[in-house]
This record gives sequence, structure tokens and C-alpha cells, in this order.
Amino acid sequence: MIIFSGGTGTPKLLNGLRKVISEEDITVVVNTAEDLWVSGNLVSPDIDTVLYLFSDRIDFNKWWGIEGDTFRTHGLMKSLGHNERMMLGDLDRATHIIRSDHLREGSSLTEAIVRLSESMGIKAKILPMSDNPVSTRIVTPSGMMHFQDFWIGEHGEPAVIDVFQENIGRAGISPEVLRALENDDEVLIGPSNPITSIGPIIGLPGMVDILRGKKVIAVSPIIGKGPVSGPAGKLMHARGVDVSSAGVASYYGEFLDTFIIDKSDPINNAAFEDTGCRLVRTDTMMMSVDISVGLSELILQEFGKLNNS
Repeated sequence: MIIFSGGTGTPKLLNGLRKVISEEDITVVVNTAEDLWVSGNLVSPDIDTVLYLFSDRIDFNKWWGIEGDTFRTHGLMKSLGHNERMMLGDLDRATHIIRSDHLREGSSLTEAIVRLSESMGIKAKILPMSDNPVSTRIVTPSGMMHFQDFWIGEHGEPAVIDVFQENIGRAGISPEVLRALENDDEVLIGPSNPITSIGPIIGLPGMVDILRGKKVIAVSPIIGKGPVSGPAGKLMHARGVDVSSAGVASYYGEFLDTFIIDKSDPINNAAFEDTGCRLVRTDTMMMSVDISVGLSELILQEFGKLNNS
């Protein structure tokens, strides 16, 4: 199974999925439009969250970073007058250094991530969406900024006029992702931000055409009129997408077959009539691993694979 992933929401689902199917059968295509260079090394936040999950290193309290990490290097750098754009943990920094060294030696981003996965003992296949740099830019009244500067530097507080992915039109789907899509007709879109996490993946030239030929199931990151977490609501509004599960379904409408929303979502089923997708309700909040497992089993049932898992 191929899963499109961003940050926190989809890794919570992956944590359940890895308990009901073999990790060798999981391919995760991860957003890289939030990557940026910090203190001389490439930070890939969404990829690293997935790496740390599958290598059993993740800090489950935060759903990012490494459990038990410290920030002494960051603290010392700050005391010396060097303000990093992101607060990087000491153990986490090792991942960035190794990845960046691979890139400096001539490896593609995919090659660097595959090598990291192997060194961490990961059995699932974790792939960046593209080997070409793509950056999510947020347009605010005070100017344009990188997504990380908006979300971490400004805590997501500025008003958002527009959101776009810089260089998306010149980026290509990575060869490994293309091979995975050629060999698998089932794609799961996790409950990550549709604009800045999933949007860059489906925005790669040719991706929508590929997805039209697949069975695509997506899980909504919205309940009612608000996101489960993160700035998705503000960013959806800026892009003219209704902040609701129906809005997300319409955003994915060209290729979406089945859409899973939370059982408590008050939206009327009639709101989905124009999307043409099958609607399924269940618990999507994933407040525990048991809920993540239950959601994963439902997804496998929708794919017709539960009895074969």
C-alpha cells in the first residue's frame, strides 16, 4: 500500500497501520515542501517524523523529534548569538548532518533517505515525493515567507493572503515513487494538511493523472469547521477551499474514491454529493493506538485487503 504523508496526522495513522500489516508492504511518499537548510544542513521535518516512527525513536508526546532528545547545541548557539530558524535536538541534528553529507557527496534526496532508512533498520519504504527542491511559501500582509518561518518563527499568527509551492512546476515525481505507483493500485491519503502537506505531493506534474487510475482513499483532517491540529483551516481559507471535510473531498475530487470522516463531524452527507466519492464515518481522532489500529483495519476493509493482511 502507498500512503501519502505529511506531519503529525498521517504518522499517527501509520502507527496503527504498521500493527495490522507487514511493514515491508508499506510505502510512504512524504511531503518535502517544508524542507529547509538550517545551520548548514537540510532539515526534512515530515520525512524525519516518519523515519523516527518506523525506527521506534519518535517522541510520542510531541509526535516529532526523538524521544529523550536534548537541545544543548541549539542553546549554546543561541547564547553565542546564532539564532537558528528551527530548534533542533542534539540527536535529531545527527540525522540532518548525515542526510546532508549524502547530498554533498552527490546522492539524490531519495538515495539519502533510503540509506538513512537502512541504517535505522526500517523495513517500510520511505520516499521523498521528489528529488527536486520545492518550497511552500506563505504570503502575508507583511510579505512572503517560508512555511517554517510562518509556522515556527511566527507561530502561525500572521493573516494569510495566499499559499503556493515554489518550483512545483519544475519538480518531478521521484523515480522511486513512480516505480512504486506503477506497481501498486491502492493509494491512501493520510489526515495531513491538504494544502501544505498533501497538496505538494498531488501538485507534482503528472501526479493527478496517475491517481485517476488508482483506488484512492483519504482520511479527513477536519472535523466540523476546524482542523484536528495545525494551520490547515487558515491555509485552506486562503486558497479558497471550504474549511470542512466536504471542502477537502472537493480538493481531492478529481481522483478520490472513498473519503473517511470522523463520526462526530456534523456535516450533512448531502454536502458530499458533488464529489462523487463514497463516504464512511468512524473515529478518526486517534487519541490512542487502539483507535489508530481500528481506523487502519477499516481502511484495509475498504481496500478489500483485511482478510489478506
